[in-house]
Amino acid sequence: MKSFLKFSSLAVAGLFAASAAAQADSITVVSWGGAYTKSQIEAYHKPFTKKTGITVNSEDYNGGLAEVKAQVEAGNVTWDLVDLELSDVVLGCQEGLLESLPLDSLPPAPDGTPAAKDFLPGTLHECAVATIIWSTVYAYDKTKFPNGGPTTMADFFNVEKFPGKRGMRKGPKPNMEFALMADGVPAAKVYEVLSTAEGVDRAFAMLDKIKDHVIWWEAGAQPPQMLADGEVVMATAYNGRIFNAVATENKPFEIVWDGQVWDLDLWSIPKGAKNREAAIDFIKFSTDTQRLADQAAWISYGPARASSIPLIGKHAEAGIEMGPHMPTAPDNFKNALQNDPEWWADHQDELNERFAAWLAK
Repeated sequence: MKSFLKFSSLAVAGLFAASAAAQADSITVVSWGGAYTKSQIEAYHKPFTKKTGITVNSEDYNGGLAEVKAQVEAGNVTWDLVDLELSDVVLGCQEGLLESLPLDSLPPAPDGTPAAKDFLPGTLHECAVATIIWSTVYAYDKTKFPNGGPTTMADFFNVEKFPGKRGMRKGPKPNMEFALMADGVPAAKVYEVLSTAEGVDRAFAMLDKIKDHVIWWEAGAQPPQMLADGEVVMATAYNGRIFNAVATENKPFEIVWDGQVWDLDLWSIPKGAKNREAAIDFIKFSTDTQRLADQAAWISYGPARASSIPLIGKHAEAGIEMGPHMPTAPDNFKNALQNDPEWWADHQDELNERFAAWLAK
């Protein structure tokens, strides 16, 4: 009887969701812009609109929870769906800023494997569904180092051997991790060391060494532009942005995968979103096996579902085989660190404050 009641309630909920979604003529989806948003528009937005008739309005932001929090607290939520980093999902869920999601209604893999088993470990969250695995790496302009460029994270911090300006994201994440790995801390020990006052001091001491050589960036589109303009000789960056510059613009950039910090991006719905049911339908559609594989044809970010990985083919425009350019490709993953969202949820505020004070010195 319980199973029948559960089935009945799910069926009613499904009918209600379909009805509510049908009433929405548009949804607002917020992401990071540039080549990444283009990959979402091509793989998700256009086919979703074609299938449902619902227009997807795309907006850009630079990450974080500040705008989501402001909208939720003001009771005026204008965003229906936001592409968040995992640490922000953890924090946003804890603070009641994000809707809980019906994970059991996500589509199965083509062979019938349930979504819960098909999504890679750690990619489903009470308040979010992952789409991609991406990483922050650093890249350099090969024309600036004709005798051989940097190959390790330590090289990024070595301004004597590899002189020139560096570009870095303006904030402690993932610069603290990079600094410790450059100083010899094994990837597996980074958060253990960072959890001590001495470890934090050690990371800032490494950052001190290059502070005068750094130009800070805030938006993902900036590092490849800074490299192209000759403003910097190397820069930390999202791997997909650098790949895009190389593949579609023929830029002479080289990614250094050593010490990459990999992460997830996930769809979340702000609490009180006006088109919640249509947003849920969009999540279901955009995270099926084919759609995630389709996105990998536009940018070098790995799909969050196991069943999508064998479907990864060539770049949609450049014709390059995409598999070797994924952060999770074996050659790229030898010394990789997963961003620890729980650690950042616990320490983000204090480190943001200390980083801002350090920058102002």
